[in-house]
Amino acid sequence: MINKGTNILKEHANKRLDFNAELKQINFLDRRVYKRVLDGKELFYPSVTTVLQYMPKGRFFEQWLKDVGSNADLIARRAGEEGTQVHNAAEALLKGEEVNWLNEYGHANYSEKVWNMICKFSEFWTEVKPELIFTEEFTFSDKFKYAGTADILCKIDGEVWLVDIKTSNSLHRTYDMQLAAYAKAIEEVKGIKVERTGILWLKSTKRGPSKKEGVYQGKGWELKPIDEIDKNFELFLLIYKLYLLDNPETNPLYSSYPT
Repeated sequence: MINKGTNILKEHANKRLDFNAELKQINFLDRRVYKRVLDGKELFYPSVTTVLQYMPKGRFFEQWLKDVGSNADLIARRAGEEGTQVHNAAEALLKGEEVNWLNEYGHANYSEKVWNMICKFSEFWTEVKPELIFTEEFTFSDKFKYAGTADILCKIDGEVWLVDIKTSNSLHRTYDMQLAAYAKAIEEVKGIKVERTGILWLKSTKRGPSKKEGVYQGKGWELKPIDEIDKNFELFLLIYKLYLLDNPETNPLYSSYPT
């Protein structure tokens, strides 16, 4: 099995924990790698997103860096936090839990921007009516040695879809490869053939539903199909080779503390 590394507290959201009761010790495992125990041996696989950081970002990204300067890290971190909130809320909704904008004291749990995206996700799920297979599932490939977390595997109109929720202002080419890598890992580990992959974009410019059959969209959201799974997986493996040039061995960074 692969260790899911469930976070114990919200403040530990960026790291996975490993508690050793015998040594009374807590180890914080670097988020970039996943631990796989195979035949009693510990193996470490890089995350799909870490591998895809070796994909060239392109001239538009370089121009954006020049424009925002030293604020780039702050902007990226804030966007990441918003994305995490939306993902967590979506996972809760799919588990049948209630998600509220206001808490019992009348204070907002989310910003207006985040709540807007949560409402778009809810509309997608209500209107399209997918059949959930699983959500937020850790998956991995022993054959190609990588791991990651798949957002949503579901059936839509009889087809098995792997859906990735995106809250970014634009869609990057790496998202296609990310979906392909997860699709191949799910097929290897679960034995489930992913027929289609797609990005549920919650910052789309779509103005409303489409009359075309098989097109899933609403005001401000769309399910964008990414269907060339084999081609995108080949591209992912090419990027993986670039990753291996800098990282011939995937070793984790541990921080250990006594309890």
